[in-house]
Amino acid sequence: MITLGILLTAVTFPGLMVREAAHLFFCRLFKLAIFDVRFLELDPPFGHVQHEHPNHFGAAAVETLGPFFVNSALCALFCWAVFLPVWELRIFDPLAYLFYWLGFSMGVHALPSTDDLKHLWKLAPAAARRGNVLALLLLPLVGTLRALEFARAFWPGTIYAVLLGVGVPLVLVRLAGIYGV
Repeated sequence: MITLGILLTAVTFPGLMVREAAHLFFCRLFKLAIFDVRFLELDPPFGHVQHEHPNHFGAAAVETLGPFFVNSALCALFCWAVFLPVWELRIFDPLAYLFYWLGFSMGVHALPSTDDLKHLWKLAPAAARRGNVLALLLLPLVGTLRALEFARAFWPGTIYAVLLGVGVPLVLVRLAGIYGV
């Protein structure tokens, strides 16, 4: 029997592959030992980069949150580029829907892995107490992402993709219309 997770992964595989490629890039950037890489598989966690964990907060933050920002930026880029033709002008263009699918798939897989978030969360409070500015700035984001871990059953990645790909540009367009921009 095909589960919803396998089905969602099969439909949004480009986002998973980009996240794992970005994760691999940031691990190599910090010269972390890499033990195994899977860009796509149909068993949970569906893709992964197994690596040593950095002990320095800055390296852990970039290695964990770098793929989140890459996938989020690509989600926004692809979805926002076709938002007006699809949602406002209601133009049917298969290429626009292809871009929406790519953007959505990036957003669905933007959230960091549980293992990486746990490690970063373990390092964050001590770094913040030492006055690490990056830790102080990122602590609310890391805390929010950790809280979303408890909502995995509600598919927070899918909700995030819809909010980033449709919700944010919709609000921006409505605000621009209200203020006559």
